[in-house]
Amino acid sequence: MQPEFTPPTPHPAAPVAGVLAVFQTPFTEDGRVDPAQLETQFDWLFANGADGVVFAMVSEVLRLSSEERDEMVTLTCKLTRGRGASVVSVGAESTTVAVRHAAHAAEMGADAVMATPPGLVRATDDELMRYFMAIAGTVSVPLIVQDASGYVGTPLSIDLQRRLHRELGDRVMYKPEAPPVGPRMTELMAATGGRAQVFEGTGGLYLIDGFRRGAVGTMPAGDLVWALAALWRALRAGDHARAYRIAGPLALMVSLQHSLDSFVAVEKHLLVKQGVLRSAAMRGPVSDVLDDETVAEVERRMALLREAVDDDRHGDQGSEQHRGGHGD
Repeated sequence: MQPEFTPPTPHPAAPVAGVLAVFQTPFTEDGRVDPAQLETQFDWLFANGADGVVFAMVSEVLRLSSEERDEMVTLTCKLTRGRGASVVSVGAESTTVAVRHAAHAAEMGADAVMATPPGLVRATDDELMRYFMAIAGTVSVPLIVQDASGYVGTPLSIDLQRRLHRELGDRVMYKPEAPPVGPRMTELMAATGGRAQVFEGTGGLYLIDGFRRGAVGTMPAGDLVWALAALWRALRAGDHARAYRIAGPLALMVSLQHSLDSFVAVEKHLLVKQGVLRSAAMRGPVSDVLDDETVAEVERRMALLREAVDDDRHGDQGSEQHRGGHGD
């Protein structure tokens, strides 16, 4: 039997909606986390339209030690406070570890926690229910349930997600990435009486479709935040023609990223290219390495995306914002 849920005492939090950029963990040449580069990256993300930041899968969270994760969470909450929402991934292979990460995130002032299910075992819905409820019972802020099975693990059932909404109400949010993303999002909305708060999470690939189905925001990687922010604003304004102009080259870019490591590699390369990070170093072992031809194609597609974003933006004071102070 599921234990009765008693939420902790709530505290004020920033709105968790809109464009929440998943940032990259910057490393020094000797492989340590680089706080100075992280601060520079956050400044750039917020200057280019992010409504918040997310510490998650493409932040290489699974390749960090517990001590490094604590350090990153502390820095994330400190650097984000007063500028937007901070979302912290706390998923782990055991409930004990996930609860530990959630407690630390809450203590540091995270505005929401996000959890993937354990990836090494195919747990039953009842076991996963206990896992997610234990995390939710540790914090007063929203819990975002991430179905990351487009990259790792197995899909979460719609019934499990419905049960979580029944127990937690609006304190649970969702980031569905199991294909087919759109139909599953609609199924989830129907199962929760249209109340589920859902984020698109595939680099913006399904953002137009997700927006039409009721998504409250997107969690893309931060390398192209200026494009995602423009796309989101166009959708909110009802300018679907502009949204589709941006979405075309964006989809071409995402099509080059076919695994978790390729997402990270492309994103770090583009952040270096834009002058945000000094190094594109990743934690190894790494399964995908960008060759010269892929790098050239990535840069050609980014040029197309910039052209689409800048199209008919004359007079928009933010049109040059993503360029200022950072060389291409």
